[in-house]
Amino acid sequence: MEDRRGAVIGRDGVVREVAEVLCGTGASARVLLIVAAAGTGKTTVLEQARQVAARHGAVVVRLGPRDEAAEDSTDAVLADDCGLVVADHGGVLPPFPVSRGARSRATAREGRESGDGGVTGDGGVTALSALSEALAAAARRAPVALVVDGVERMPRRSADALGLLLRAFRPHGVPVVMAGRPRPATDPGRAQLPAAADQVLELPPLPPADVAALVDACVTRRFGRPAEPALADAVSRALGTLAGNPQAVLSVLDALDEQDLLELDGRMCLTLAEKHLRLTAEDAFVLGFGRPYTLPYPETLEAAIVTARVLDHADVHVDDVFRPTPSTGAQALEHTLDRLVTDRILTPDPQGRLSFAVPALAAALRRLPVDRDLQGNSARFVTRVANELGAEATGRGFPRLADRVAASGPLLDDALAVPLLLAAAREEARTNWPRSARAYAAALDRLAPRDPRTPDVLREASGLSLRHGDHEGLLTLGKPLLTLLDTPPHPEHTEAAGDAEDTGAAGGPVGLSGVVAAWVWGAVHEHRAPRTDILPAPSGGAADGFAVAAGLAALGGLYGIGTLTSRPATTGCPTPDTAPGQRRTPLPSPAELRLVAAAVGGRTELSRARRDLPPDAVDDRALDRLRQAAAHADLAGALAAVLGDRYVAAPDGIAVQYRGMVRDYLTGNWDAALTAARRIEVRARTHATAGVPHLPRALAAEIHCARGDFAYARAWLDLVPDTLRHPLAARARLAVRHRSGRTREALEGAWRDVRHARKDGRLAGVERLLLHILSLAARKDRPHTVQQALEELETLHEEAATPLTHEALLVGRGVAHRDTASLLRAHRLIGRRSDAHLSVMVGLCLTDVADDPRTWLAEAVRDAHRLGLGRPFRAAVARAARRRGIPVPRLRQAHGNLTAQDIALVRMVSGGATNRQIATELACSHKTVEQRLTRLFQQTGTRSRAELAAAWLHGTLTRPGAASAPAGSDPPDKD
Repeated sequence: MEDRRGAVIGRDGVVREVAEVLCGTGASARVLLIVAAAGTGKTTVLEQARQVAARHGAVVVRLGPRDEAAEDSTDAVLADDCGLVVADHGGVLPPFPVSRGARSRATAREGRESGDGGVTGDGGVTALSALSEALAAAARRAPVALVVDGVERMPRRSADALGLLLRAFRPHGVPVVMAGRPRPATDPGRAQLPAAADQVLELPPLPPADVAALVDACVTRRFGRPAEPALADAVSRALGTLAGNPQAVLSVLDALDEQDLLELDGRMCLTLAEKHLRLTAEDAFVLGFGRPYTLPYPETLEAAIVTARVLDHADVHVDDVFRPTPSTGAQALEHTLDRLVTDRILTPDPQGRLSFAVPALAAALRRLPVDRDLQGNSARFVTRVANELGAEATGRGFPRLADRVAASGPLLDDALAVPLLLAAAREEARTNWPRSARAYAAALDRLAPRDPRTPDVLREASGLSLRHGDHEGLLTLGKPLLTLLDTPPHPEHTEAAGDAEDTGAAGGPVGLSGVVAAWVWGAVHEHRAPRTDILPAPSGGAADGFAVAAGLAALGGLYGIGTLTSRPATTGCPTPDTAPGQRRTPLPSPAELRLVAAAVGGRTELSRARRDLPPDAVDDRALDRLRQAAAHADLAGALAAVLGDRYVAAPDGIAVQYRGMVRDYLTGNWDAALTAARRIEVRARTHATAGVPHLPRALAAEIHCARGDFAYARAWLDLVPDTLRHPLAARARLAVRHRSGRTREALEGAWRDVRHARKDGRLAGVERLLLHILSLAARKDRPHTVQQALEELETLHEEAATPLTHEALLVGRGVAHRDTASLLRAHRLIGRRSDAHLSVMVGLCLTDVADDPRTWLAEAVRDAHRLGLGRPFRAAVARAARRRGIPVPRLRQAHGNLTAQDIALVRMVSGGATNRQIATELACSHKTVEQRLTRLFQQTGTRSRAELAAAWLHGTLTRPGAASAPAGSDPPDKD
């Protein structure tokens, strides 16, 4: 940790404790044993403690097992038969006998060499006795301490001899600190050293906060940018049981290349799949195995490599009837696998599935060569079993073989593989749907488009993925589906597909049209624009999947996904799940699609669409959620509001993640919203099935602009094309252009976007755009523009009549006419709905017109701090305070004037240090630390250690120009 990364992270308390022992010479001398696993930083802690002790006047002598590679030319070998080396870099020891030919500072200084450096065969007892006498002599002249590292590697006789001699050191006032790994239960003989210790200190793994700090420090050092917090979480998950091991953390980070990371918002985000995070080769065996399997145990290493490769694409169970690599050496391989389980390198879950306790070890092993034909062995074994039982019987009886079939590739004949895969997929559809989906996908890769089984397999696979919200799996069906649609089928196939019913594992709409609808459903959930040229004209029959597919494609355009097309047809049919004989399905009916689409437009259209559904289908609360989602182009939120518990979606899809981002934006958790934006962007750039997330980018740009991070705002907005004419993107463009000093261009562009939105029928979200126009015009003293925007808001509210347009109209009237009653009413309504940013803006407006401006300004400043609003807001606060002749609230008074002690305290809090650790580090009392933290909370406007750390990491504590700055202004207009 130290030599590669500088200061020790997360071990300050341990370093201080060890340093106290090293400095406690004389009558207070003690023997301390540090016990820790490999890679936890024992040696680094000892070195840091030695440096602290040296600053306090102590001289530390080091003793440890001989290591030819690391041995210094001045180190003295005590005796050839004991394998111990003493390092006296301080030159405090008097000359004492050492092994013949060994070099030591003492003998070099005296110009002598000892010819009787130890008694052969006594395990170095004589040499250790000589060292004891030398330490005693040195202790009479200066404070001397002894550090013994690597005690677990000492020869047993030498360790026992040292344990006996330790009792002689303390009467001479020499403290001793030993460090080693835990003693195995199978080695009870090494009991002398632990018995000689006064205190045993176990070095625990680093807690998550320290792991995050270590990852951040390492990434910053290597790439010049801090790490995204999610990177530390991914590293910890990849390390499994080694999570918190500093050497393992650094090993995984060292294995990363620059192309494995992506810079977003000045942070380095991981683009590599977590299963590819690996330990470096030099650390894999020591950390992952705990022993060098390379030479003494080559068969175990081979078994581990084979298992790691098999687990990459298949499950391995403890009770599998087949071997991972069936061959003449299968029994030996099974024995070594048992050993891996015994050594806890492989661990079974409650269902018996094996996995590596350290996934990063498996990733490292997969990169090593192995002299086995895994693909060929799997193919031969599957062939042998299938020939004995039959392909379908094998798939039903041993469905886990499906993954091996997929891994066998072209070595297995399609005539054998396809029936086995389909039987396994149907067998596991209800018990292990991910493996069932993989089996369906593997079967479709082998089936020809004209194969009569292909339509049925597509229906079953799409139904399975629909039921489990597997949108990525739905998109993988696109290739065989499009190929089938582009291939003229035989007439009998068309008739069979049209008469097919939803039975068995299918679960989706009838006919091939249901597969198309499911595929489009998956596409819009990944913000992909689906192909509409393949969609035939809807037939208008019950549960017409093509009508649903066309409606979903049109809905995506309304919600900013793909090209804006015509709206879903105004005449439709009942929902598929209410049709006779049909199962419930996540797919919306055409009537439900019309309702989701109508939420984007006016109230007349919305009322008409709602009447097409049963009276209890969507209640008023669900309708409000639908309108809220439509205003922010939150397709997942809109569908969830209409479908209720029928809506099923995987959490990692772009639409679902954007739904969470919108929720965090509205509730004021903007750090989480930006984290979601970065996560979405990484997915869009690394997943082949992902689309282009324009709206998350626009919302991230708006957040950064409000915070004053204009460089980041422009970077996000540059990813959004000007052709995207959604009100949310228009808001971001208006804000960034204004902050760039182009107010006239910003207003003109915003008015164009309002006209385009009206023309496109996208009224939802226009109210916030108009409110931004009105507020900007009011600040720039453009009364004509203010009145024009207010009139547009009134017209919009007449057309849409939503809670959002009502709130915007009240705020607009309050700003335009200085109407306190309208602003107060708007503030109450917004508080019920939860829109943190708009609430802050209304509070700032009330500062100008209310009778108690101090209260409203203080509330606005307090709530703005939670959002992290930056320079633009501080400027607005300063202007409002000047207009009303009141002081600026002191909530964030000294953000830009933190003292060096304040910054040190904040750094330690951010690093996860406890109050007691901080008190020790700052040489003050625990009560003083509490008082200083209380003052910092008041000074920075934070309410907890977590908020203080978050503000520090975000950079809002030390931004130039605090909220108490006396002045601030909008940027000068360039046009």
